[in-house]
Amino acid sequence: MKKFLKWFKNSTKIKRWLFLILIGIVLACFGFSKILVTDKLELKDLIEIIASFVAGFVFLVIGIVFIQRRTLEIVIERNQIQLSKGNNKSEITDLVSEKGIYRKGPKIVVIGGGAGLNNVLEGLKKYTSNLTAIISVTSYGEEKSKAQQNLKLQPTENLKDGIIALANNSKDMNALMNYNFKEGKLKDFTFGDIYLSAMQNVYGNFAKSIQKTREILSITGNVLPITLDEMNICAELQDGTIITQRSKISQTVMDKVTKINRVYLNPANCKTAPGVLEAIKDADAIIIGPGSIYTDVIPNLLVKNVAKTIRESKALKIYLSNIMTEPGQTDDYSVSEHINSIVEHCGKGIVNFCISDIGEIVPEYIRKYNLMGSSTVEIDSDKIKGENVQLIKGELASIDGTHIRHDPDKTAQLIIELICTDLKFKDKHNDEQYMLLNSRLKYEKKKIKKNNINKGKRTKEKQQHILARKKKSKFSDKYEERIQSIKESEKTRIENRKIQEKAQKLIAEEEAKEKERFLKETYSKKAKK
Repeated sequence: MKKFLKWFKNSTKIKRWLFLILIGIVLACFGFSKILVTDKLELKDLIEIIASFVAGFVFLVIGIVFIQRRTLEIVIERNQIQLSKGNNKSEITDLVSEKGIYRKGPKIVVIGGGAGLNNVLEGLKKYTSNLTAIISVTSYGEEKSKAQQNLKLQPTENLKDGIIALANNSKDMNALMNYNFKEGKLKDFTFGDIYLSAMQNVYGNFAKSIQKTREILSITGNVLPITLDEMNICAELQDGTIITQRSKISQTVMDKVTKINRVYLNPANCKTAPGVLEAIKDADAIIIGPGSIYTDVIPNLLVKNVAKTIRESKALKIYLSNIMTEPGQTDDYSVSEHINSIVEHCGKGIVNFCISDIGEIVPEYIRKYNLMGSSTVEIDSDKIKGENVQLIKGELASIDGTHIRHDPDKTAQLIIELICTDLKFKDKHNDEQYMLLNSRLKYEKKKIKKNNINKGKRTKEKQQHILARKKKSKFSDKYEERIQSIKESEKTRIENRKIQEKAQKLIAEEEAKEKERFLKETYSKKAKK
């Protein structure tokens, strides 16, 4: 009974809709009763009856719709709260499973590479399980690793990073996938390499083994290779130089003090891996980037039919701009120049939204990047608009160790808000998907706000502690215990002295009284004589 009554608290916002339903029932009953008790219906009575029925029906429908909507929101909110506490036996979890909710989330495809891509996946997996990461698993003509040679594997680094990012427990999955055997025949092999090799042997081909990994490891989303063909990334520089190895592109550009004119694949007709084009066609949103624009992003788009399928898609096509430029690739590039590079290689219509960072970054970290030849990407809004691309700004930067990265939560929120806005524009703001996303957004924003408050408190306490320590001298810090002991001894000595003084005062007072009494007795005896 107590659990049932929880649904009627003020915070649930259910009572108002129940009251509206009650009014609707009363009005409908009033109209019906008027028909029964009235012998002769006049025009006035007929108007009253119709008005009562219509008003009652409208109130009833509105109340039922909104109470269903609010109930769903409460279920999602409480489900997330219980899951965040690690309570898998909650009544909410029994009502609606997490997979059941997020299977209805938007279909999002992310194309890119590197740590930036993984951060985006880390944030988006909280909103939907219909998430597909399309990455490269080719060596691009570079020397094969020991695992590739002995286990006959495709390059697995990007693939493992994608699996880790989409795992329910990324920390433990990272430790497992990247565990390096120290001895025996498996020395210098990672568990991830062994696992993927076994999967390939069991299921016959690399593509199918990757698809099955989702089910076996229970990851939130799917990881697909862009192609299974061996290929090279080649670059043509502005001075005419041709580079046929990916690893040499950046250094050659810096040595020659020039820029990249274009990149291309060799062979040019590489086929897409199974499931890639289908995922792009079905997507509600396609995220391009972040990552190295010429070696991670554009090469994926150059694979046969990928760019064409994206251009023809009705999905939101979002370019997630890099926060910092990359030496040897995008030196002094603005946001519009990043977009132009993609458009020149893949054609117009491949991007219609661009998300850029406007957050403040600690100057010390920017200076470190400056020393390596990197700088913040300038946002040239006018030129971006000229490309028929809508610019969306947000505070997205975060510090990951010594690196400036996209904050997973803030980036995901901005993307999901854009999808929600699109749903509203399509007049679908009352559908289930919108409610799910909107409810999840509210929960995540509250969570981040709470974390920021707690973080601020911890920072303040830490600063106070540091300030207090700074006030202490080296001598006091070293001999703190001895100083404390001396202080306590001094305190005891002062207290003892006060007791002694008080005792002496009492003794003196007693002596004075005794003396006075003696003198009185003596004088009285003399007076009698």
